[in-house]
Amino acid sequence: MELQARCLCVVATLLVAGLAGMETAHGAGECGRAPVDQVALKLAPCAAATQNPRAAVPPSCCAQVRAIGRNPKCLCAVMLSGTARKAGVKPAVAMTIPKRCAIANRPVGYKCGPYTLP
Repeated sequence: MELQARCLCVVATLLVAGLAGMETAHGAGECGRAPVDQVALKLAPCAAATQNPRAAVPPSCCAQVRAIGRNPKCLCAVMLSGTARKAGVKPAVAMTIPKRCAIANRPVGYKCGPYTLP
């Protein structure tokens, strides 16, 4: 009887863990259903502008930042993502892109980790 109870406990634990994993995989994150690292790839046109504060910001970059920036939590997560870090993004410089793109309704003052959007 003790063996059956133990097996039932293990099965219940695995079931709960599996359901929790499914919720994470199908739930909404900072960028909705799209993984942050996948959204970060959309900022490829911004590569030079995220590394040099004096680099020109291409219109294609501004368009992506404008779209992603509708959700400041997503924009923040993207700019601090592993994909951005691997691409050489300097977060302090990346945070200036919405201002450099002259996005009027950007989230000025939004705290993004240790950074603040200007």
